[in-house]
Amino acid sequence: MAIDVAALRHHFPSLADGTAFFDGPAGTQTPRAVADAITGTLTAPLSNRGTVSPSQLNAETAVAGFRAAYADFLNVPAEGVVHGRSATQLTYDFSRHLAKNWREGDEIVVSRLDHDANIRPWVQAAERAGMTVRWLGIDPETTELDVDSLVFTERTRLVAVTAASNVLGTKPPIRRIADLAHDAGALVFVDGVHYAAHDLVDVPALGADFFVCSPYKFLGPHCGVLGASPALLETVEPDKLMPSPATVPERFEFGTLPYEILAGASAAVDFLAELDPGTGGSRRERLANSLDSLHEHEILLRTKLEKGLGDAVTLHGKAADRTPTLLMSLGGRELEAERHLAERKIVAPAGSFYAYEVFAALKLKDPALRVGLAPYTSADDVDRLLAGLSTFG
Repeated sequence: MAIDVAALRHHFPSLADGTAFFDGPAGTQTPRAVADAITGTLTAPLSNRGTVSPSQLNAETAVAGFRAAYADFLNVPAEGVVHGRSATQLTYDFSRHLAKNWREGDEIVVSRLDHDANIRPWVQAAERAGMTVRWLGIDPETTELDVDSLVFTERTRLVAVTAASNVLGTKPPIRRIADLAHDAGALVFVDGVHYAAHDLVDVPALGADFFVCSPYKFLGPHCGVLGASPALLETVEPDKLMPSPATVPERFEFGTLPYEILAGASAAVDFLAELDPGTGGSRRERLANSLDSLHEHEILLRTKLEKGLGDAVTLHGKAADRTPTLLMSLGGRELEAERHLAERKIVAPAGSFYAYEVFAALKLKDPALRVGLAPYTSADDVDRLLAGLSTFG
């Protein structure tokens, strides 16, 4: 089967005015079902979690539903699902939690392919602890990570790496990296923010010890989610308030949870599972079928877009395995191109998108134009983008 894009688009109020959105890597548009879940939770009886009143039970239901949804989405136990304000916040939090056991002379490995949110928290934590920071570089010819250059010692404590570059689309071999890291006794923290918008996530299969993602990148509200083994989380001791829960995952979630956001994030998972659910089955099975169909849809449109662009722009992503995200240069006129397209109701932003190390490693000029495909992107959208760029002289 395939995704019925025309029918899908009717679920997105923001598409009604005809705007073509190619800024999905920065955050997707929101379907009505997600907004309804948020509104319904806020306007129903609601109070702090408990088991006595209907308002308390509504809060409990929102939390339980969120953990169950992301257990299915990430393929981890519900007790291993941690909510955060953002993936950046969760990464900073866990860099501080884990650094409690780091010592001078220990080492971490970070990647130049990553968004800065999975670099700077670790580098800063390592600097405070007097640790050595090792860098995993990018091959400029292939825009792949140079995994063969990985060097581990008995002092390596953690490898932080992206599952997909938010600008180049490159999807590095996470399982291979994880196996090498684990053989050395190191933990693996995977930034899956861009990856989770395009591929079925399987945290154990990837070999990730910690995996973070952002629901607003895949049709949900603004928040972050971390998935891990509950047994591993039990070994991590955060600073927390004395009366707050000591159990996992609650001990990593500070303050009252935003129940309405949790409900919206759960609704996003359900919406994704119905893109092309196949013959049904569990939510995980429906997600797998839907994301397979989404992958086919995105590859078709990416191929159409790349062929249409031809030699008109310089494309920077060259990896064989990559997401439908294109980073391009237009001779120093990227900001002009962004405005030109916006006048034609086409959203394609220019910038460096927090990929500081990518731009430095590949000697790319800032800004570059980034085009990202989303589930609601249509062939007509791609035609409009190509026409808009062709009239940009």
